[in-house]
Amino acid sequence: MNEPEVIRRMLAAKTIAVVGLSDNPAKPSHYVSAYVQRTGARILPVNPNLTTVLGEPCFASLQDLPVRPDVVNVFRLPRAIPPIVAEMIGLGFDQLWVQQGIRNEEAALLAEKNGIAVVMDRCIMVEHRFLS
Repeated sequence: MNEPEVIRRMLAAKTIAVVGLSDNPAKPSHYVSAYVQRTGARILPVNPNLTTVLGEPCFASLQDLPVRPDVVNVFRLPRAIPPIVAEMIGLGFDQLWVQQGIRNEEAALLAEKNGIAVVMDRCIMVEHRFLS
């Protein structure tokens, strides 16, 4: 978890599913995802309560995505991470980024045991700014 080469690889992603993306510009999920969009990545919002955000259609779950994302970036409470990992395992998704301040060690271990690379408790925007 959090290996530098894994972080660099995920930062090069072109398609990022954002689980828990909010339409509120004051929330980290919104402004971090807007930043990622400005770097050239396509954002796939995953939020069953919205229809669009950041100019992209929202999807109710990872299984509803029209394309396979390079990375699944999660802005949800720690207790929500295990079901997301289970969904990723079922779909064959292999890169999980869990945002800064969010940790679930059990979910990280399950993900890694099933071949999913994990970055946890790190901000994708901060890491991108640091490495660019």
